[in-house]
Amino acid sequence: MATDAWEVIDLAEVRAKLKGKPVEYLEFLNVPSMSCGLFSLAAGSKDMQAPHDEDEVYFVLTGRARLRLGDEDREVRPGTLLYIRAATEHFFFEIEEDMTLLVLFATGSRG
Repeated sequence: MATDAWEVIDLAEVRAKLKGKPVEYLEFLNVPSMSCGLFSLAAGSKDMQAPHDEDEVYFVLTGRARLRLGDEDREVRPGTLLYIRAATEHFFFEIEEDMTLLVLFATGSRG
């Protein structure tokens, strides 16, 4: 359901649209100040992403892996919330379980 001011999104419906590729991103919201999508990584897959131009937030819905942020590694699992500043090198590795992440890119100005 959508209006000019708000939208209700059912993540189960969005998740059902994923095609089952080893690494997949499906954007489901794109407005001037932000975009949002689901990022899916199969166990054992390789995340080859490059740094982004926007600040980014990941929320891990399912799965387990490690995240490399510059020279640091962090374990991530369901419930982990990650903020990554624009242009920061990062990628997921040692993906132990199929992962689904909610991703928010912020394109607004910094305060």
